[in-house]
Amino acid sequence: MVDAEALSSDDLTVSVSDDDLVIRATIDRIDRRNALDDGVIQGLSDVLEAANAGPARVVVICGASGTFCSGGDLQEFPIGQGTQAYRENFGALSGLIERLQSTSALTVAAVEGHCLAGGLGLATACEFVLASEDARFGTPEVEVGLFPAQAMAPITRAATEKDALKLLFTGEHVDAGEARAMGLVTDVVAADAFEAELEDLVDTLAANSPVLIEMGKEAYYEQRGMEMGAALTYLKEIIAMIAMSEDTEEGIDAFLTDREPEWRGR
Repeated sequence: MVDAEALSSDDLTVSVSDDDLVIRATIDRIDRRNALDDGVIQGLSDVLEAANAGPARVVVICGASGTFCSGGDLQEFPIGQGTQAYRENFGALSGLIERLQSTSALTVAAVEGHCLAGGLGLATACEFVLASEDARFGTPEVEVGLFPAQAMAPITRAATEKDALKLLFTGEHVDAGEARAMGLVTDVVAADAFEAELEDLVDTLAANSPVLIEMGKEAYYEQRGMEMGAALTYLKEIIAMIAMSEDTEEGIDAFLTDREPEWRGR
């Protein structure tokens, strides 16, 4: 069982569904536009570790008071402290982005309001990005002479090349519809229907077999950098292993007997 209270802090509120299948982490630094500081990044990393250690199938990341995340907190920049201090400062976000993809649960960014800079990197590193129609996206680091290097990694893997370059070098803000057209967003929904749509998406994802989620997610990221032949050879082995799982046996039997499957996680 995930201890939501232990994972929560003044800047990050964590809740867990009754069945422990869904963990929701809400960034709550509204006075700093939900900017990422060391505490929030560590808290989100701890949430992902808890998901790995428990039965969670979905992790949802959102922001309090209608703002997703404005990126890194400039007040925490180690001005004048040397190269290593900067490496450590930026390394925290890099580590979080890696954990988002390596965790066994599916990740969902629930984006309302501003999703900027490192916040956009955080969102696009998730498998699913659900955006309210009033959401705004951008990488405004260029305005202070900084390049969004870490956010670029997930952004350029989601958006088309020319769209990504324009976003990264102009600092322009785009609305949710434009972000979806660029490939940064999974779905755009009306603001008044956002929570209901988010719940529907999460319920759909969490209903899947945990074996399917974990192995399917790992396979997606592994095959992404392979050439076609190598990918097909690798994926043939993956589908064979999934097909031999008890969950697939249960799923097929449930389908044939017209009942809901009872996943065993193996």
